[in-house]
Amino acid sequence: MPRFFPDITALVVFEFSFPPPLSLYIHIPWCARKCPYCDFNSHAVNSELPERAYIDALLADLEQELPDVWGRTVETIFIGGGTPSLFSPAAIERLVSGVKARLSCKPGLETTLEANPGTLEQGRFREFHEAGISRLSIGVQSFNDVLLESIGRVHDAGSAIRAVESARDAGFETFNLDLMFGLPGQSLDQALSDLQLAMDLLPPHLSWYQLTVEPNTLFHQQRPDLPEEDQIWDMQEEGQARLAAHGYTQYEISAYAREGQTCRHNLNYWRYGDYLGIGAGAHAKITFAADQYVRRTWKIKHPRAYLRAAVNEERIGGRSCPTPENVIFEFLLNALRLNKGFARQDFEMSTGLRFADLLPMLKGIKAPELLEIDAHGVRASKQGRYYLNDLLAEFLPDDRVSELHDD
Repeated sequence: MPRFFPDITALVVFEFSFPPPLSLYIHIPWCARKCPYCDFNSHAVNSELPERAYIDALLADLEQELPDVWGRTVETIFIGGGTPSLFSPAAIERLVSGVKARLSCKPGLETTLEANPGTLEQGRFREFHEAGISRLSIGVQSFNDVLLESIGRVHDAGSAIRAVESARDAGFETFNLDLMFGLPGQSLDQALSDLQLAMDLLPPHLSWYQLTVEPNTLFHQQRPDLPEEDQIWDMQEEGQARLAAHGYTQYEISAYAREGQTCRHNLNYWRYGDYLGIGAGAHAKITFAADQYVRRTWKIKHPRAYLRAAVNEERIGGRSCPTPENVIFEFLLNALRLNKGFARQDFEMSTGLRFADLLPMLKGIKAPELLEIDAHGVRASKQGRYYLNDLLAEFLPDDRVSELHDD
């Protein structure tokens, strides 16, 4: 396959002075069992994990991406999945060391590993910390055993609580708890009880978000009995009030943190930063400031195919260069999720476009009450964050309609 070069002449409207911050995402696609709500590229383990072969593939993949980011510093690393904590600490250490040997990394690098509360993973937390992981994201989802079973989770509430204790004992100064509401058959009291139990454990960061039914999932084929819309609204309103009262600041639609504990990796996404992506199905966005264009790349999805192809160009599932219209939409899709929104200079630095060209679009929306514009910048109003899809639809290019589906 020939190396991909865009038609630069078609993209002269971009005016990048320098590229935005750079992160690295690493995808490990295996999990103990596929959850019925999960639409990620993940596969249940049905044989021995190919740890060595997959780490070899990841590092070979990364080697081939290096020419695109020469001279740039990686500010965060996120190892997601799947359940990457199923890999041994030795494998994770080899991966992290291999990355640091190939890339310039920022001092105090935030390196996050997704983990489940299972007994096997808990026993490895200290070794993960010693392997170079600085932050865990623990997939709790609920502290109610009946609700956990309804969404196909393999752990129980006791395991979730012990996982938090294990993270602290292992030396993790920062970690995230993933928690969902709007689960099948869940009442308001149950949702708030889950949230209270989570806050009682004093995690530095909480991701608290509504369960949604996505296409290509078991729940989409066999839809569960979910709470009514007004119940969901009550869960969200009351939950947000309780989070604020307990010292958790909402900085993004589903992200809450104590002071100084925001997730820097996810903030880079929401600010439309750049990211390399290695692993089966991983996506990347890279800004080529010297040539004035942005390129997206994605890797082939199936783990077996990826393992075979990681050493050559066949690992690439596709590439595209977003048009200015699409860059504007992608920026807003991310930045309007942030409570603070974005400043004018943030838009220009991240997109290479002029804020003066965006302003008429912002002022011309049909529902101005969803957006706040002032001298400090642009943000979704409180109402706009509740109806973010409606707000984003105002800026939606025709070829992006599927991204705002509403099941």
